[in-house]
Amino acid sequence: MLKITSVGRNQYIEKTKPYRDIIQTQLKKESAGKKAIERGGPQAAYSRLALVDDMLYLASNYLILCGMSQAILRIQSEESLNEARKSYVKAITYLEEIVSPFVDVPYSDYEDKLSEINDVDAQNRYALIRRAGLVLNLIKDAYGENAKWKWSFVDLEGRYAAVAKNIMNLKTAVANTDPRAVDYEPTVNHIRLIKKLLANAADRYREKYELLSNHTDDFNMGINFLNALKRIHNILGEKNDAETIRKKADTWAGKLDMDVKQRKKQ
Repeated sequence: MLKITSVGRNQYIEKTKPYRDIIQTQLKKESAGKKAIERGGPQAAYSRLALVDDMLYLASNYLILCGMSQAILRIQSEESLNEARKSYVKAITYLEEIVSPFVDVPYSDYEDKLSEINDVDAQNRYALIRRAGLVLNLIKDAYGENAKWKWSFVDLEGRYAAVAKNIMNLKTAVANTDPRAVDYEPTVNHIRLIKKLLANAADRYREKYELLSNHTDDFNMGINFLNALKRIHNILGEKNDAETIRKKADTWAGKLDMDVKQRKKQ
């Protein structure tokens, strides 16, 4: 194990102080935000939305500590990395509380919750989801191929994909795909991202089923994400794409059914 010198430790403490101060500030903001949520009222959803941003910023600063530990001390700070992951989970949880964690349900099932943030425009919704995706990728990259955490990220990626979909106002999405619409660019980019995330989440859950768990729940989650993708295609009037995904979901369901029957025989 590489020995940490007192010079290196002091340098690390000095260089990281501004970021550790930011972390303490963000933790205090989280405490204040929780109290605002507890008071309830129409602003509670916006308090949660502010906490999503705060937790993403908190995670980013923990990642900076981790990177500086690697650069100065030549060791990875597992503590900072784990705190970054925990902060990110908090961000996703707060977002789920606003827009719901549902994967494949009609828009009407969570429309009322989403109406609580009506004042947030399409550009800011897309920007928030992009930031969440960036931080998630940075955390995954920092962990590398660590087998301990590799498969846990499948669930986190799935949760991220679900909120990325659910934060979009699907009632206005079709109209906003008109190039003349004010929100055309963020809407189109957001839709492209949603399709990519749902497809990736489906593939990752099937991969987890095939290579690790053999749990039907994982395969079913993959199928749910395919069905959610099919629902998006249908809403947008993309019938051919919807039919392609439907056939894929049916094939997966058939494969799962065969696997279950085979296990019962064994």
